[in-house]
Amino acid sequence: MRSRLTLLVVAAALCSQQTLAQQRVSVYDARSLLVAAIDAPDGQAHGALTGDIADAITQRFKGTTPIYVDVSTERRYAQAGCSRLKVRFWQDGVQLPGAPAPRRQTIDFGINYCRDGLPPKSLN
Repeated sequence: MRSRLTLLVVAAALCSQQTLAQQRVSVYDARSLLVAAIDAPDGQAHGALTGDIADAITQRFKGTTPIYVDVSTERRYAQAGCSRLKVRFWQDGVQLPGAPAPRRQTIDFGINYCRDGLPPKSLN
């Protein structure tokens, strides 16, 4: 019985990883995901960084997955096409200097951003 439960947990984890990968778009520049989140009805966009810089970071820190980017809208401003966004970059299997073992490394930040790439004129 215990081995069946373990098998079910592993299968569920693999399915969720496949779903995660299928829902992400490859992006060379994360700014496209900021605009996508502003435009999305649910205020979210998900991607994976590609290109030379992403490859260099992955190789340097021995990451075992792509660099994923998740953007969510925290607030929509009165100015059309402008929002407060929460941005998360993350990667599994990252080996930081001096760290005892590889782990998931996450960087979160917030940004006020408009479709034109500028900050909003007002935070109202």
